[in-house]
Amino acid sequence: MSTLFPEGTKALVTGASRGIGAAIALALAEHGCDVALNYRSSAGKAEEVAERIRGLGREALLVRADVGDEAQVAAMYRELRTTWGGVGVAVLNSGVTADGHLAAMSSSKWQEVIGTNLTGAFLTAREATKQMYTSGGSIVFIASTSGIAGRAGQANYAASKGGVISMAKTLSQEAAPRGIRVNVVAPGFIDTDMVKKVPPAAMKEALQAIPLGRMGTAEEVAQVAAFLASPAASYVTGKVLTVDGGMIHS
Repeated sequence: MSTLFPEGTKALVTGASRGIGAAIALALAEHGCDVALNYRSSAGKAEEVAERIRGLGREALLVRADVGDEAQVAAMYRELRTTWGGVGVAVLNSGVTADGHLAAMSSSKWQEVIGTNLTGAFLTAREATKQMYTSGGSIVFIASTSGIAGRAGQANYAASKGGVISMAKTLSQEAAPRGIRVNVVAPGFIDTDMVKKVPPAAMKEALQAIPLGRMGTAEEVAQVAAFLASPAASYVTGKVLTVDGGMIHS
């Protein structure tokens, strides 16, 4: 099987125990990477993904950390440096939702989502950039079309993902002289546990707005993330690629 990555490429995927994160980890392994799987609490599910990666003949490393906790993130990257000498690819996928209309949203709901989705992305990107500073590499953020176009009931989530997009564009300019590429994948409605929380009426309305007429799959997002992370996209940085069936047009 042809691969996108040179033999021995080491990659980190955050939030890799399920959904889009698990699919990205598997796609990277299929394309030639050894993969470190970050998870916060689902050790069993992360190990299942790791076993599938090992079945592909690649190394898999489990690294537990809450991405919103600065000390835990620093410890995770120290482990990666000690075990593998660092990583050349980081796909920063961790995310949570706590939906509700802004006027009725509690500050705790706001902070929960911002803390994981935006602060967590900052902390993990900062450490990835440090590790790649002398050798180059690729960072891919997983954002959302909510962060581009907004979505009713997701003020906190949209703000967090919009912040991720702006941060990634800034980091792409700062890191380019060091040979580090930074890009964003912005999924739309993807068939995962997170989207299953959407009320049926809202889901029906959303499907009507998708030209392809269906939800996407985690594997479809994963292949795009793997491409952007790989040398096949060596002249691509600072870009946001939507994977949404044509739902938004910006």
